[in-house]
Amino acid sequence: MTGQGSGGNVLAAICSFLIPGLGQLVQGRALSALLFFVVVSTNYFFAALIIPAVVGGIIHLWSILDAAKFNKDD
Repeated sequence: MTGQGSGGNVLAAICSFLIPGLGQLVQGRALSALLFFVVVSTNYFFAALIIPAVVGGIIHLWSILDAAKFNKDD
């Protein structure tokens, strides 16, 4: 049983905290991982414009929460 709150999800959330999308990759969700990484990285790249930095931060947080709440059975 590797549902929400499991050790695997905690590890995935920590991975996503360090690098957006890494937690999804650890869980075997390559497309989600790629999308989170590209979107957050692009927004952080344009962080000097302020709005992309805020959007990137929100999506980065979403990446962490998505990894933490992932339930393989759904």
